[in-house]
This record gives sequence, structure tokens and C-alpha cells, in this order.
Amino acid sequence: MSTDRFGRHDADDQLMVAAAQLAYDLSLPTESAGSNVLAMPGREEAWARRLFERAVGGLYAVALSPLGWHVRCGTTLQWQILSKTDGIDDILPAMRTDVVLDHGGLGRRIVIDTKFTSIVTAGWYREQSLRSGYLYQMYTYLRSQVGCGDALADSASGLLLHPTVGAMIDETVVIQGHPLRFATVDLAAKPAEIRAQLLRCIEQS
Repeated sequence: MSTDRFGRHDADDQLMVAAAQLAYDLSLPTESAGSNVLAMPGREEAWARRLFERAVGGLYAVALSPLGWHVRCGTTLQWQILSKTDGIDDILPAMRTDVVLDHGGLGRRIVIDTKFTSIVTAGWYREQSLRSGYLYQMYTYLRSQVGCGDALADSASGLLLHPTVGAMIDETVVIQGHPLRFATVDLAAKPAEIRAQLLRCIEQS
């Protein structure tokens, strides 16, 4: 769908349609049966986020598997629990990653978390700031796995990936030995450029 069909107040709809188009162009499975054009099920952020997550995971699986990468989607990480009370299992949240990329030969693991929101928000003392909750979540994914006997986990990097239409962000910080990358992918771009953007996001800084 051409972007010129959207008005200037329709950014949310444009993002959702672009995510659907991305999944469609990559021939990825969706929640609808068959191969017909995907219908929009209303303004539902959770649905759009899942679609974006599957598109990203599918692209990496297709593009990186031949290069020796192992791509896992929807992996559950384990807490390093030393002791617990009887009822904690009923209320302790699970840690589920969106996409994990492993390359044993390169000694690299990239934990990817996809979000369907703006990558920045208004800050207390600055015009804009990264969303602290997302940063804490990725930090937990990485640090909770250190010391488990998995060399890739000990030096894993994290990628917080957000869609955008227009403005692009690609910034990196290393915290306690873990590179954390905050990047956007422009869903208004052509499919080939979206693919190139996603592949650039996993290049080492």
C-alpha cells in the first residue's frame, strides 16, 4: 500500500500496515490462514507487535542460517534461583526473548527484543530519553544468564529494535561487558532496504 494514502495523523495505521506488508513480502506465517492479503484486525498493539516480531525473526532465519547463524524465536530464559518459597512459581514472570541469534564460530550471541512503540519518550530532564523499562528488561535478559556455563551468554549483546517511519536511531553502549544497541527500522522503506537495515543492526559496532 502506498504511503501517500495516509494522512498526516495516521502514523499508527501506517506503521501497522507497513508491518503487515513486511511480513507479507517475506512470506511469513501470520495469524490468518491461507495466502490471501492480510486483513487489519483493528488497532491492536499486541497483534502488530507479534507481526513485527515474526517478520524480524523470519528475515534473520532466512538470511543468516546459511551463514552459520542459529536463529531461535520465542526462547524462554531461566532464572538462576538459589531458593524459593512454595508459591513463587505461580507469580514469578517468565523471561521470554523474541529472537536470539547464535554463531558459535564467531563467539557471538545477540538477544533481540522487538517493540512496536517509539524508541524514545519524553524524559524528566531532557527532551527525549530511551524507555527505561525496556532497557532494564534487556539488561535482565543478559545479566541473568552470566555464569551459567554458556560462553556465548557471558558475552552476549542485546538489540532493542523498534519500527519507525522517517527518523532513524542507531546507538550503542557497553554495560558490564555487554554491548546494547538501540535501533530503528524504517517501515516506510522498500522491502530490500528494510532487509538491509535489519542486517546492519546485527553488525558489530
